[in-house]
Amino acid sequence: MAKWTPTHEAPEPLEGPIVPTIIGLTILWFVLFLVQLPFYGWFDDHGHLWWLWTCLAGSGLGLIGIWYVRGRDAALKRVAADAAASATETPSPAAE
Repeated sequence: MAKWTPTHEAPEPLEGPIVPTIIGLTILWFVLFLVQLPFYGWFDDHGHLWWLWTCLAGSGLGLIGIWYVRGRDAALKRVAADAAASATETPSPAAE
């Protein structure tokens, strides 16, 4: 079997409002959990109880995701600030 090699460069990753997106989706998972909670008996009777727990798991994993993307966003901002600060530094005059 021949090894496949790409013929072009991979595109840059898309950057966008990651933190608000993850927060919004986490809230959506939790709202879906709360909406289904009153129907617990129906889900249990019909063997669909996993729908309820999937929404709760999505909420919990979303909380971990919020923690992760906020840390990532802070690190990216810190690197950008360091790069900007080092680019604007004035060289010290040579001692004579």
